[in-house]
Amino acid sequence: MLAVLGVALVAGVVFALRVTAATRAAEPVPLAPSRTGLVARSVPVAFASGSGSGLGSTGPPTGDAGATARLLVIHVVGDVADPGVVRVPEGSRVVDVIAAAGGALASADLERINLARVVVDGEQVHVPAPGEQLLPNTNGSGGGGAVGQGSGTGPIAAGPVNLNTADLAQLDTLPGVGPVLAQRILDWRSAHGRFSSVDELGEVSGIGEKLLAQLTPKVTV
Repeated sequence: MLAVLGVALVAGVVFALRVTAATRAAEPVPLAPSRTGLVARSVPVAFASGSGSGLGSTGPPTGDAGATARLLVIHVVGDVADPGVVRVPEGSRVVDVIAAAGGALASADLERINLARVVVDGEQVHVPAPGEQLLPNTNGSGGGGAVGQGSGTGPIAAGPVNLNTADLAQLDTLPGVGPVLAQRILDWRSAHGRFSSVDELGEVSGIGEKLLAQLTPKVTV
């Protein structure tokens, strides 16, 4: 009888200990604060600033769109603060790409490129200096982008173009001369009456020494 009571007593003590342990395990345990007080999170890195790259006026999307936005890789050269390869969201325009490259320098001739054109992956954007010929196959092929070899509004002239009689379309056929620069030539001619020598082309805004040397054998007065 005593043995039975002893076993029952031991069993009761074991049961009580288990109940107490289970009760303590169910109580909330406060977490010790981290040393930094910050919680690490996994965030999309697509829009993080990198070496020589960044975003322009197009801000990073928020929510799910930011995690799935496709990035375009663009090579920016010429008169920009930080030339090189940049990454911009799909749908960005030339102005966004230039901003991603640190912005255009004060010497850049932005009138010769189409800032509103939508860029495509893998292309090269050239921001020229005044009078500098645009690199071939840069700035896209549509929307008034490239003007390095003429804008294609008319056939290439068979002989030298007369600066005193040529119209805008004829001037536009000259290498390195697009519609904007052709209009500047016409404006200079209107202001001064006529060209007395080919060298006076150097007085037209946007025509530097390199472009003048290229145009000299192709024009006459």
